[in-house]
Amino acid sequence: MKNNRAVILSALLLAVLPAGGAGEPELKYVVIVSRHGVRSPTWDKTRLDAYTTEPWPAWEVPPGNLTPHGRKLIELIGAYYRQWLAGEHLLRTGGCADARRIYIHADKEQRTMETGRAFAESLAPGCGIEVHSWPDSGPDPLFSGAGKPDAEKMRAAVSERLGPDPRKLVADHRSELDELQSILGNKLTPEPAVGVALKGNTVELTGPFATGSTFSENLLLEYANGMKGSALGWGHLTRENLERVMEIHTVYADLMRRTAYLARVRGSNLLAHVLRSMEQAAIGKATPGALGQAGDAVLLLSGHDSNLSNLSGMLGLSWKLAGYQPDDTPPGGPLIFSLWREGGTGRYSVRLRYVAQSLNQMRYAETLSLTTPPEGQDVALPGCAVSGCPWEMARQVMEEAIDPQFTSGGSGR
Repeated sequence: MKNNRAVILSALLLAVLPAGGAGEPELKYVVIVSRHGVRSPTWDKTRLDAYTTEPWPAWEVPPGNLTPHGRKLIELIGAYYRQWLAGEHLLRTGGCADARRIYIHADKEQRTMETGRAFAESLAPGCGIEVHSWPDSGPDPLFSGAGKPDAEKMRAAVSERLGPDPRKLVADHRSELDELQSILGNKLTPEPAVGVALKGNTVELTGPFATGSTFSENLLLEYANGMKGSALGWGHLTRENLERVMEIHTVYADLMRRTAYLARVRGSNLLAHVLRSMEQAAIGKATPGALGQAGDAVLLLSGHDSNLSNLSGMLGLSWKLAGYQPDDTPPGGPLIFSLWREGGTGRYSVRLRYVAQSLNQMRYAETLSLTTPPEGQDVALPGCAVSGCPWEMARQVMEEAIDPQFTSGGSGR
């Protein structure tokens, strides 16, 4: 099957690549799938404090909400997007003429809605861009997934990746787990065994990586939010040990969000709508399942780290930004799909790039520009070059990654 697929993709590559001498490509459309900005911990203090010798610091916002500092960071990266897109002549440098060509859709939580609003205000200041959201009660299937997954298949998929002896995973990461425990205060609590448990129509990971992922992420949020003194890991957290303990979060995210079946269950609907939106931009006509309308320049989706991990797992993408763990998805970081038209031939190609502010850019709210950009790395779709992928090939790769039983198949949200 893999050999046949490679032959098909190679044939498409030869058929679609321009013959040469076509001139500079022109950016025609971008889809920015972004994680929300810096938030407070989602667990309340009572629950968190049960795991530490000293209480966790107080936050200025309710659990799980975007912080004022986090909002500022989104405004900074949104302003950078504006500079980049204007530099590529996709948007104008000022005024509101392009506001109608920017479509923003956010998940329903406060942190994602406020992130969407911060993007709206920084991409087109004073232009009143609407932030769209799922109108019905219940979760938005664009971000939470559609269809009915098989929980037993989910459990089996994660168990297979854990292998016959999950204790090896703990042994392989013993130093990072001990480092985290030291930061938390060395409170002696039983360490449950690593395993996969059914939970309704989904699964959960048991053991130290489940709780450790939450705690290491909370420490990252403290650092990115600019906390100091005892509020920053009780005075025990440094830039260096933060990077080490974030490996725990990476292990958890890889197992629970990038495992193939879980990624398809939760990410197929999102990727399907990203693809339909790019098709709409390529053909210039309304397309079922697309978000926004034909003629749009930008689609921005304000979601979660889980969405980005799902997409990377489905598409076989990987990145490593300076100061972060492999395939990490920091606050405010997006996966960007860009559609380019080749000069002379009119043929389209697709490029992918993962971008995120560095930890210090977040901590100190540093201004971003084309000369002082966020961290970023071009990533390649399977069978394609990092520099880009012919549109027909990119479309086929994305179609093959999508499982239709986990898509809404309708109007897109």
